[in-house]
Amino acid sequence: MTYRVCFVCTGNICRSPMAESVFRSRTAEAGLEDLVETDSAGTGGWHEGDGADPRTVRVLQEHGYDSEHTARQFQASWFARLDLVIALDSGHLKSLRRLAPTEEDARKVRLLRSYDPAAGDDLDVPDPYYGGLDGFEECLEMVEAASAGLLAAVRAEVEGTAA
Repeated sequence: MTYRVCFVCTGNICRSPMAESVFRSRTAEAGLEDLVETDSAGTGGWHEGDGADPRTVRVLQEHGYDSEHTARQFQASWFARLDLVIALDSGHLKSLRRLAPTEEDARKVRLLRSYDPAAGDDLDVPDPYYGGLDGFEECLEMVEAASAGLLAAVRAEVEGTAA
């Protein structure tokens, strides 16, 4: 049985494709690529059909990650096939929980940085879109830091499901 994770930010061109790429890499390194499906989307459809922001692509490539991506908007109907919906900031968390058709679906939505014990109280990954390349580097650092905890949680779910 495949465990499905979708990362969600605003336009699906910066943070969520970055998180998708990093987490896909982590699941492959852990030997879980056949058990975990990783995806991303945006709360809005402004960039549907576009590739990732060139700065996202650059930072991902410089750090050895895949950067293939086409932006799309998250749909409420997706909750039925997803196991976990990862919001990149508290605004996305609220939007996604409002969009969820059921309480069970709303419980599938979590903040990415909640999986990073060093994150403290600030669980938002700041939107790097209006800044320079350093904001994209900072975003990658936050995503990478949270990915270890997320991988551990997903591994526990997958192994629990497979048992």
